[in-house]
Amino acid sequence: MAHRVLVTDKLAEEGLERLRAERAIELVVDTKLAQDPAGLRAALAEVDGIVVRSGTQLTAEVLEGPSRLRAIVRAGVGVDNIDVPAATRRGVVVMNTPGGNTVSTAEHTMAMMLALARNVPKANDSLKSGRWERNQFTGTQLEGKTLGVIGLGRVGLAVAKRAQGLGMIVVGFDPFLAIEKAQELGIESVRRLDDLWGRCDILTLHTPLTAETRHLIGAAELAQMKPSVRIINCARGGLIDERALVEALDAGKVAGAAIDVFDPEPPPAGHPLVGHPLVVVTPHLGASTEEAQISVAVEAARLLVDFLTRGHVRFAVNMSTLDRAELEDVRMYLNLAWRLGMLHAQMDRGTLKSARIIHRGEVAHKNTKLITAAFAAGLMESALEQQVNLVNAVPLARERGILIEERTAEEPGDFATLIQAEVTTERKKYVAAGTLFGKQFLRLVRLGSYLLDAHIDGTLLVFTHLDRPGLIGFIGGTLGDEGVNIAQMNVGREEQGGEAIGVVNLDSVPSAAALEAVQKHPNILSLSIIKLPPMNALPTWL
Repeated sequence: MAHRVLVTDKLAEEGLERLRAERAIELVVDTKLAQDPAGLRAALAEVDGIVVRSGTQLTAEVLEGPSRLRAIVRAGVGVDNIDVPAATRRGVVVMNTPGGNTVSTAEHTMAMMLALARNVPKANDSLKSGRWERNQFTGTQLEGKTLGVIGLGRVGLAVAKRAQGLGMIVVGFDPFLAIEKAQELGIESVRRLDDLWGRCDILTLHTPLTAETRHLIGAAELAQMKPSVRIINCARGGLIDERALVEALDAGKVAGAAIDVFDPEPPPAGHPLVGHPLVVVTPHLGASTEEAQISVAVEAARLLVDFLTRGHVRFAVNMSTLDRAELEDVRMYLNLAWRLGMLHAQMDRGTLKSARIIHRGEVAHKNTKLITAAFAAGLMESALEQQVNLVNAVPLARERGILIEERTAEEPGDFATLIQAEVTTERKKYVAAGTLFGKQFLRLVRLGSYLLDAHIDGTLLVFTHLDRPGLIGFIGGTLGDEGVNIAQMNVGREEQGGEAIGVVNLDSVPSAAALEAVQKHPNILSLSIIKLPPMNALPTWL
């Protein structure tokens, strides 16, 4: 019996031909279904796989009901139009094509950079209007200029390579790319974004849009930059505070900007960036080349054929192919390791170099490779444009020069089971360990050299401090003054009066002012806010 495949968005003919050429595939193309949720839901009951682009919305409602659907492939990177948790619950594997748009997006970034530096759009408009105004459009050359790249993933590295070809000095920020790896690529890696702002002649963004990166560049960041800086965003709308950018342009604090992405899209009529004389704009054209469209179409077809005919899974954004019995056996261990990874990712730790996971006791008899992958997924997921899961987490870390070592010790220590994660950066080594209490409770039992017993969910205030009377009361009072409730508190120390660590579980996130007040207390040595999922929340691949 042939595997029936449905295509509901416009797909390059080369991709369709790849599907038609496979004897085991029966292809159905119906782009009208992209605007017909009820018809699409009915159609999914009769197909084994579907290829979509951004026009088709695969919501939980569309995915409900009887279906033989086994795989969804997004011809592109983003899967915002696919309800991945709903697909996972339905046992449907979701895959994307993360590399297909890389070159096109990088080239568009370079085109925007050159157009901005040489005033190409304004000069073009002037000359076509019958004016010859050479003296008004004197530009700046790129050779010898410093390019700041935020996000050194596929696109960021491709831009860096091309900029180096123009003789530019490349300085990058990406805490998930090892410094040694960056050096191999001729890129100077900085530890903090504050070390980048004042150095750049041109700044380009290539990072995912998350709660942490929204308005990554705002008024405070713009104030630290050279007034001659030019800013480019071909990544995601929302990374730049658009209002703050307009104000900086108007005040002469920024020389120009080139913007391909907006928040929202399309931008509303009269958007100040669209009409600004110092801004070059394009309507989200980063991936809009014939080659990119062909690349993602062919890759999408290949992914679906390989899955349906051979059972191969690549570039999965969920983990529906894991054996269900095995999944149930290790679910809590996976959840614990995932949370340890997210905790490490949010600590103020500098650029990551390597990690080691030690499985001790009962967990050593489980599928530790999956558990290590869960830790890597938690560690990497906030840093990458593509979704990270058990399939791709460790390879993605390896690609970025981060080595993840695994060790097992079957004999139990103080706990029947213990997962210990050690992360090494250019500064020091950070240690966190967790365990299971019963069959449903997860606990953080070690941070650094300190032992404790803390819940590993929700909002955590983690602080190292001098063990002095009154500090806990001060923290509680400071947070209480703005209505932040303390749910749990744990303190670990090695000796009375020495250095200690505190972990406070909060019901809400404190304001920046409250955190600054706590940070300024003379007995506080360091302070971090860690945001973890609620206790019962699981990653989409579980």
